[in-house]
Amino acid sequence: MQNEKSLAAFNSFGHDLKAARESLGISRRQMHNLIGIDPSYLANIENSGFIPSLSYLFDLVTICKLPVEKYFFPERDEQESKARDRVKLKLALCPEKYLQIVEATINGILSMDEAEDA
Repeated sequence: MQNEKSLAAFNSFGHDLKAARESLGISRRQMHNLIGIDPSYLANIENSGFIPSLSYLFDLVTICKLPVEKYFFPERDEQESKARDRVKLKLALCPEKYLQIVEATINGILSMDEAEDA
């Protein structure tokens, strides 16, 4: 049985889904063609807080590269800042060919931070 805390973890799901879908350039109609979800049902998920069925949830988080742990393990997510949450989502959406640049940037930042601490 779901409790209020576990359902609360899905409060941002619709917003996250819409942002990720739009970032990937996928329309609701295209999502219908990909997984068979009715565009009005998808709009309800994105805008009205509906929680999708498990099969749609799986397809949506897979296609939109959403961090599923955020919704199923909210206690872990509560320990992270909103900035880290945004970066994780954007990193999941980042095309593979740019990950080397992102990693190099992070390494440079960490090196600068270590130099400041020394």
